Amino acid sequence: MKTVIMGAGPAGLYAAILIKRARADAQVTVFEQNPPDATFGFGVVFSDQALAFLREDDPETADLIEPHMKRWSDIAIVHRGERIVIDGVGFAGIGRLELMQLLQGRAADFGIRPQYDTRIESLDSLPEADLVIGADGLNSLVRRSSADLFGEELGERNNRFVWYGTDREFPALTQTFIETDYGPLNAHHYAYAPGRSTFIVEATAESFQRAGFADMEEPAYREVCARLFAETLEGARLIPNNSLWRRFPDLSCRTWHSGNRVLVGDALHTAHFSIGSGTRLALEDVIALVRALTAHDWDVASALPAYQTGREPVLRKIVSAARRSCDWYENFDRHMALDPWRFALSYIRRAGRLDAERLRGMAPGFTTALETRGIDLELAA
Repeated sequence: MKTVIMGAGPAGLYAAILIKRARADAQVTVFEQNPPDATFGFGVVFSDQALAFLREDDPETADLIEPHMKRWSDIAIVHRGERIVIDGVGFAGIGRLELMQLLQGRAADFGIRPQYDTRIESLDSLPEADLVIGADGLNSLVRRSSADLFGEELGERNNRFVWYGTDREFPALTQTFIETDYGPLNAHHYAYAPGRSTFIVEATAESFQRAGFADMEEPAYREVCARLFAETLEGARLIPNNSLWRRFPDLSCRTWHSGNRVLVGDALHTAHFSIGSGTRLALEDVIALVRALTAHDWDVASALPAYQTGREPVLRKIVSAARRSCDWYENFDRHMALDPWRFALSYIRRAGRLDAERLRGMAPGFTTALETRGIDLELAA
């Protein structure tokens, strides 16, 4: 079984690991255009549910990763200067580079050494393979080479966001919403290592334009963001890493495979960062793919359709929730008209998966505080 994997991010490395774990005689070649220590972004977030899924399928990798994670059990919403805690929402964060290094080490244990700094311009230049896995991200060469066959659908949202780190450790996953002279802004911030947090600044299209961010270079707009969120940062720096203003890409594919080529992770789909599931979904894609391969005795022709058939219904639910969450953020300026407690309730119900009963079971402290204030838990998001 000869497998070529395009991309040595978490999805590509994990695919190589699981294939070699399942079939020691497999020949696995991994190509990555960047160096091994390159990473974009700062922290990666996993929900407790995602970690449980990983532990069920691969306890060795879970044991490797979990000791390096920062954990918290609350979400905090800051609106109009008031901090509201939503209890019972478990997450864990880890530095993206640290996660990559851990997976690189586990891959090396299986004899897998990706070919870094290797840019593939055409799939025709790949070595002969029974299976080609596109784990090469949003700009996937594997997908773009057959975009019509994969049924690619790609668009962009209106809000702008820029990804920073900071040398302050926040105690919980926090969303801070502020009014500025330019209009409303939001910061998503959470710890991923001692003394370090991710800090994502998000602006509506109107606020972005009024602030003149499009006409600024980095670090000029970093200085503006640091000034606007000075109360939140409390003197901490914003740390750049390819920190460019972006619009969130909505990617989906009608078909996940073409011939012996198959897609996983961001090469196949995107899920808005507000639900913290991008890396989780990529790893779960890989688990589903390798399960399908083993169940079909490594017959690619039958395994790849089975991968899509089995995985797609689960993925569709998560991606649909992520898109509803993204819709809420696209209109966060409108939601900010609510008072802080109603705003927090609108936030936590934004993905459409929490009714009043589930919310009470998950966050008893938060719901008790709402009911004390006479707020209807069924408030529409």
